[in-house]
Amino acid sequence: MQFENIYTIDEMRSIAKRRLPRIVFDYIDGGAGDEQGLDTNARQFRNFRLVPRYLVDVSNRTQKTTVFGREYSSMFGVAPTGYAGFFRPGGEKMLARAALDNGIPYMQSGSSVASVEEIGQIAPGNSWFQLYAARDPATSDDILRRAADAGVETAAITIDLPVLGPRPRDSRSGWRVPLRMTPKVILDGLRHPAWSWGYLMDGGLPKMGNWAPYAGEGASAMEIAQFMRSNVCSTQLWSDIERYRRNWKGNLVLKGILHHDDARRAADAGVDGILVSNHGGRQFERAPAPIEVLPGIVEAVGSRLTVMMDSGISQGVDMLIAYALGAKFVFVGRATAWGVIAGGVEGTNRAIAILKGQVDTAMGQIGCNSPAELVDATLVKTN
Repeated sequence: MQFENIYTIDEMRSIAKRRLPRIVFDYIDGGAGDEQGLDTNARQFRNFRLVPRYLVDVSNRTQKTTVFGREYSSMFGVAPTGYAGFFRPGGEKMLARAALDNGIPYMQSGSSVASVEEIGQIAPGNSWFQLYAARDPATSDDILRRAADAGVETAAITIDLPVLGPRPRDSRSGWRVPLRMTPKVILDGLRHPAWSWGYLMDGGLPKMGNWAPYAGEGASAMEIAQFMRSNVCSTQLWSDIERYRRNWKGNLVLKGILHHDDARRAADAGVDGILVSNHGGRQFERAPAPIEVLPGIVEAVGSRLTVMMDSGISQGVDMLIAYALGAKFVFVGRATAWGVIAGGVEGTNRAIAILKGQVDTAMGQIGCNSPAELVDATLVKTN
């Protein structure tokens, strides 16, 4: 496929949809409950307008952004995408390679197929790691130790998964981990032979590399998946964050903050950054969109730590809006997921290029030369 002829993320999504069995596509595309959270995330971005400033020299635009002392080529990174190596064999490695080649960070999911050690070999120093805390704190601490040994400099602790949000779309389609090979699932696979062939040639259900060492010696892929499933929803307290801060010597980020008082407490706990996020609308359908609460959080703690955000960002202009409201960096998840599913590294490169192109064009159109200037951009909110 000639990916240079793909011009939007929606086109990339359509290609991925054709390739995937419906049960897998729905898992990636869907959200919690009635999926109002997905709609809210997108709608709140659409409610903003950026007012152009003309008669400005925009011939030397740059997207370069510095986060935690590292300069990146653009204002966004690749958000953690769970099971990417299931969606396409080697998916996390492809995402890590594409992010490295494009000069942006890759945040590896705690529920990835590839281990943190494997990603560390591909993108040393360029990968962040997202932790899903295990029920046993010793397991969480050991995963973070492995991440540090693999060269990870920034760890993001996911705090917004005390219980798993209901996903009726997944229940209707039959999605579960591990997948149950019902006649419906098998028929769905037969209708998508390219994906199914790749899945079978890769050995079927993959082992989740970050959880495998804790599921028991000789554990099968299914046993590892069941062990992971039993652990990813765990109660976390501020005392756990204090423990992470004591033990983790790199940059520590809390992912899932939506309340300004929680942001203040995170700053008091000594974390280096927060990721304002509602898990892409996948956990609690009535949570606010991050873009709605971002200004209040920036006002509360923006001078004390690095405030970033994800959830709902689907195009470059969304990033400009987030920066205008005070974000210092953003992450995109589904956009790059569609890219890797549609075309591996090539598809991911194209998705990143599309987003970078949209950022560059929008900056030129509003009279802005760098992300730092966006704090002075004029926004109009329509609702």
